[in-house]
Amino acid sequence: METTVNDIKLSEHFKLDEFLNTGKYPDNKPALQYVVNMAYGCHFLLEPARAIAGPIIINSGFRCERVNRLVGGVARSQHLLGQTADIRPVDPAKFQNLVNFLKSYPYTDQLLTGRGWLHISWNPFAKPRHYVRIGYYK
Repeated sequence: METTVNDIKLSEHFKLDEFLNTGKYPDNKPALQYVVNMAYGCHFLLEPARAIAGPIIINSGFRCERVNRLVGGVARSQHLLGQTADIRPVDPAKFQNLVNFLKSYPYTDQLLTGRGWLHISWNPFAKPRHYVRIGYYK
């Protein structure tokens, strides 16, 4: 039986395909190191966040250089490294709980909020910056 990207679990509640959007961008495939970075983020940020806010939807995760350009991402985006995700809770009423948790959580590298969604990043190789900007995306 062949394993597909849909089958690969990064943690208990998150799968690799949630980070890739290969339905729209079939060539958006990460190198193994970037998969490891995403697994780190799942274990150290997304799973604890899910425990606070319930199920989480990943709007954007890993982006290859082509996809990052297409969506207008910044040239040095952590999306290129599998070190970030744009997320939102399934239950919009849990949004503020999620923000409050991630603002003070020790593994949060960056937290930028938009209207009902958050950009969060992590870095397995450096001390988290704890850079927080509420209302960054208008």
